[in-house]
Amino acid sequence: MSAAAAIPLPSTLAAMLALAAGTFLLRLSGPALRARCTLPDRAGKLLEVSAVLLLAALAATSALAEGDAFTGPARPLGVLTGGVLAWRRAPFLVVVLAAAGTTALLRLAGVP
Repeated sequence: MSAAAAIPLPSTLAAMLALAAGTFLLRLSGPALRARCTLPDRAGKLLEVSAVLLLAALAATSALAEGDAFTGPARPLGVLTGGVLAWRRAPFLVVVLAAAGTTALLRLAGVP
């Protein structure tokens, strides 16, 4: 019997409901706090830039490394293709399919 099967159903349901309630409260707190708290313009701009930088860092690390090793050029070229299409405001489905297709075609051609 696996460890996951040993968890009783009511505790799993309670955990799911607690997470759902917490997520709802966090999402509700944004509009509620926006009306009460305001940040200086400079702080707002820094938060926007930091979010973009965080996403760029996440994309770079997931595109360039798998574990401790370099992924090879196929994955970064696929991410680059998707990034260029997203920058050119292509539809999301086109971006995802082009990135995945580029990576798949390069790997099919023997590029690691």
